[in-house]
Amino acid sequence: MPRGSRRPGRTKYVLFDVDGTLIDAVSNQRRVWAAWAERYGLDADEVYEVALRTRPTETFAQVAADRDPRECLAALHELEDEDVRSGAYAAFDGASELLHALAPGSWGLVTSNYAHRVRGRFARTGLPVPDVIVDAATVEEGKPSPVPYLRAAERLGAGPGDCLVVEDAPSGVRAGLRAGMTVWGVNAPVPVAGVHRHFPQLHEATPHILAFTAAPN
Repeated sequence: MPRGSRRPGRTKYVLFDVDGTLIDAVSNQRRVWAAWAERYGLDADEVYEVALRTRPTETFAQVAADRDPRECLAALHELEDEDVRSGAYAAFDGASELLHALAPGSWGLVTSNYAHRVRGRFARTGLPVPDVIVDAATVEEGKPSPVPYLRAAERLGAGPGDCLVVEDAPSGVRAGLRAGMTVWGVNAPVPVAGVHRHFPQLHEATPHILAFTAAPN
């Protein structure tokens, strides 16, 4: 069967997180938050440590409580958009091979970022863009809520039990588990609590992900 073709009656789907799972964006995130912290006269390392654990609005509340959160968010978005245009990005080893091998309509992206940035990063790294992207603007509840993953499954026409979630972060893992999906962890030295399978690197998971999509129900 040709690569990327769909088997008749195929019912298995894959939902990927983006940053930390398919795209290595740690240095970009650190650089963006450092530039943001500099604008407000804050310590970049302290801000980044908070940002790693919280959503942006929660970060602002902790590190810049005296500032207008809308202004803070606008400044962050400006810096993130500029980073997509000018920053250096890399896909994790195995990401391109994996995504090109998956059948169209059998996979989607679930990200806490915004779709236009995802498309920009994928264009920069040569990754294919799926039809289904559930981003921060799509849902009111982000990870660890199950809503983003459930919305992606709905858009694909899939039931939760037919979906494999591939994640690197605890909040995303919890979201997938709460959605009733199979969850595999990648790109972490030790397993995130709750994952059904763990792979230290994405490329190690690639053959297993493809086998999951090919296996009959």
